[in-house]
Amino acid sequence: MRLMLKFNFPTTAESNAWIRDGSIGQKLESIYEAIQPEAAYFCPVDGTRGGYIIINMDDASEVPAKVEPFLLELGASVELFPVMTWEDLRAGIPREA
Repeated sequence: MRLMLKFNFPTTAESNAWIRDGSIGQKLESIYEAIQPEAAYFCPVDGTRGGYIIINMDDASEVPAKVEPFLLELGASVELFPVMTWEDLRAGIPREA
């Protein structure tokens, strides 16, 4: 199952310090290695720092392992959305008889 994980974390004194001292890179690297995303895009989300991560999972039981690093490392808000590629969509569209 392919999911898009939307995350954002507040601009606070703590997160500003991560930017200044460079530790944000270490935090994001750690998260990236832990979740092994298919793709990752970092951008402003709802006026805060964040991004969109595409992840694949074989089972819903993998959700905590994919989400917790964002909560623990960044104090982020997270939303998950099922997504599909064009090929997935095309395969799921009924064909004419």
